Order: sequence, then C-alpha cells, then structure tokens
Amino acid sequence: MTDQKTSSPQALSAPAKLSLITMTGMVVGGMVGAGVFSLPRRFAQETGVAGALIAWTIAGVGMLMLAFVFQLLANRKPKLDAGVYAYAKAGFGEYLGFFSAFGYWASASVGLVFYWVFIMSTIGAVVPAFGEGDTIIAIAISSVALWGFYLLIRRGIKEAAAINRIVTVAKMVPIIVFILLALFVFKPDVFAANWGGADYAGSLFDQVRNTMLVTVFVFLGVEGASTYSRHAKRREDVGRATILGFVSVFAVFASVTIVSYGVLPMGDIAKLRQPSMAGVLEAAVGPWGAWFVSIGLIVSVLGAYLAWSLMAAEVLFVAAKDHDMPRFLGKSNNQDVPVNALLLTALFVQAVLVLIYFAHDALNLALDLTSALTLIPFLLAALYALKLVVTRETYEDAPHGWGRDLVVAVLATIYTAFLLFAAGLTFVLLSFIIYAPATILFIMVRREQGRRWFSGRELVILAVSVLGAVAGIVALSVGWIHL
Repeated sequence: MTDQKTSSPQALSAPAKLSLITMTGMVVGGMVGAGVFSLPRRFAQETGVAGALIAWTIAGVGMLMLAFVFQLLANRKPKLDAGVYAYAKAGFGEYLGFFSAFGYWASASVGLVFYWVFIMSTIGAVVPAFGEGDTIIAIAISSVALWGFYLLIRRGIKEAAAINRIVTVAKMVPIIVFILLALFVFKPDVFAANWGGADYAGSLFDQVRNTMLVTVFVFLGVEGASTYSRHAKRREDVGRATILGFVSVFAVFASVTIVSYGVLPMGDIAKLRQPSMAGVLEAAVGPWGAWFVSIGLIVSVLGAYLAWSLMAAEVLFVAAKDHDMPRFLGKSNNQDVPVNALLLTALFVQAVLVLIYFAHDALNLALDLTSALTLIPFLLAALYALKLVVTRETYEDAPHGWGRDLVVAVLATIYTAFLLFAAGLTFVLLSFIIYAPATILFIMVRREQGRRWFSGRELVILAVSVLGAVAGIVALSVGWIHL
C-alpha cells in the first residue's frame, strides 16, 4: 500500500498550517462547549460549595498535569502526530494504540451526540415538541444539522478552523456575563447554607468523587493541539496552545459553578431544567437571562462541535496512515480533510442519534459515557510520559527538566487512574462493551497487511477486553448495572 493510494499528493505535500492563536482557539473551542452550561445542576445534584471547591482543585491540578504531559510529549517526541493515539502506540504497542485511537474517536463521537441532544433540549424549553432533545422532530433536525456540518468541514480544515476561532470569542461573552451578573446578585446567606451540601448529599468524599466525570467532560479538548500537531506552523506551538487553552478556561469553569451557589439553594439548582445556567440567571435577573444563556449555549455548542469533529476524524486518519486502522480511513481530499474518517464519524453520530430515541436519560448517559471512554487514552498518554522519564529515553542528550517531568508524569498518572475509580463499575463495563467489538477493525488491518491477527501479548489484551464486555452485557441483563 502506498500513500498515493490513500491520500492525494497535494494533501501530503502542503498540509494546512495553523498558528498559535488558531490552535489555542481550537483547544478553548473544544473545552468550552455544552458542559459549562450544565455545571450548576450537575454539581448541585452531588455536592455543596466545600465539595465543589475540592473537586475543582483536584480537577484543576490533575488536568494541568495532563496538559503538561501533552506539552512534554510534544517537545520530547515531535515526530508523533495525533498525540493521544500516537503516544499509546509508541509506548505500549499497536493493539493498545488502536484501542486508544478508537476510544478517543468513540468518546468524541458520543460527545457530538450529546451536543445535539443538548441543543434540542434547550430549544425544547420554548418548543415542547423538542422535549428533552430525544423526540422524533428533535432527532430529525439534529440529523439535518449534522450533515450540514459534515459538508462544511469537507471544504477544508483551515476554513473550519477560522470559523472556530470566531465562534470561540463569541461564545465566551455570555459565560463571562453570567459570572458577573451572578456576582452582582450574590446572596452570602444562601451561599453559606449551601456550604456543606444538602441533606441528600453523601459524605464529602462521595460528593467529590461523584463530580469527577463532569469535570472530565468539560475539560475534554485539552489535548486538542496535540491532535492537530501535523498542521502546526511551529512544533513548539503545540505545547504552548495546550497550556494557554487550559489556563484560559479553568477559572471560567470553576467560577460558573461556585457563583451559582450564591443565587439559589442547592436543592433548587439540582431541580433546574438543563441548561441549568439559564435557570440560575433567570432567577437572578428575570426571563431575559434564560434567553441570553440559551442563545450563548447554541453558539458555544456549535463551535465545540466543529472542533470535536475535526479531532475525531484526524485521529482515525492518522491511525490509518500508520496502518493501524483500515486503509480506506487514510484518504484525504485536496483540502487536506480526512474525508472517509469524517464520513465514518458522521455515520456513527447519526446511528447513535437514532438510538437515543429509545434511551431513558440520553443527556446524562451521553455526557458520562463520553468522559468514561476517554479515560483509557488519557491514562495511556500519562503512562507513556512516565515511561519516558523512568527509562530516560530522550533525556540522555537533553537531561534538563527531568525532575519536573517526573513529578508531572507521576501526578498525571495518579489522577487518570483515580478517574477510572471515580467513573465506577457501570461506565467501566459500558466502555468494555464499546471497545471490544472495535477489534474487528484491528483484524481488518492485519488482514490487509497479511499478518497474524494477534501476537501473544495482544491475545491477553483481547481476552481482557472480551471478558469485560461479556461481564458488562451480563450485568446489564440481570440488572446489576443500569443505563
């Protein structure tokens, strides 16, 4: 198989080049999406002010370490493209690299479904036919919009990135206004009453643990710059964009959560319709506040949708170019867009959009599953950074920063491992159910190459994934876990 069979010469010789500002915008655009608008209710359902402060501290430090990991790997391994997938493959072999690529893609794709459901749920506040975003008319309109975005992105990654940069600026305005208005009407007595949590909240540890998947969801996209690394004008911009994007949004996420506790009692916030930020602002300033936030949400989600679509397709494309996904996914058009990977992503999103019509709670399930699916790719990236530091690979000729990198890699690994624990048995087993069947694509690749399907170590990984999937199916069947 040659590159000419899977990609045009123009795409290979002249990939679109992205500036530091544009790449930072993609990171911010990927993180600031629907999640931030759902934070007040999701946190109020689980914890009070004290637990929220602890949760954001853990998430902030942990995700900052993960951002540093991506910066470290971008600098130490500059030839690895589509970071999340490439790091897992380089560190732990082709099969785990494949799982990382598939898991990251599946996470992004389920996240895209969540975005459409959330938009339709927002409109459903004024158009009852849209319900919670999972009615027939809501799914039909989401489907039309899905394919409209597909056609837009096909026109070229540079054009899509420019649109994303404009949307990123526009969507930050209502979020910042929300924070300022909530501070203006802030009620110290309400805030104090919310400090320890409502009667329905459990222990402080449980309160913190139960918010972890929510914080993961809103921070998804922190790895965005490393995913687009092959498009960077300067390689050093990859790490810089990751850190700049993270710092830009962390304070915003924490502030949206904390100031809400000074507007309404925790129990009232927990009962708000999503987007709960709209309900909080309506309580603060009147009905126009809900409209203001709802419009901002739609703009925000559409911008994040663009960034996530690009990231998902890019991972499949690079995996195919490295012969770890079927070769048809390695085709790009003259605008350097991975058209078949983008098409497969759109088809997957369309299929899940149809399936959510039968789901009991599509919105929360999609949010939590999106977070759970990305934990394995993140953990493998952190472990690869730790492996580089421990083995001193790349440090023999450039030993500077070894101690700092050791601390970063250890903390990032501990944090991502804790996230798997926080996700709980339900979402670990659901992840296995999704991961295991993907091995069919891996077998397709090996058949294309005329190689054995699995090596000895890969058979062990296969057995673990299949056993996990079987356990998940059994647990669902007998009611041990629920969707």
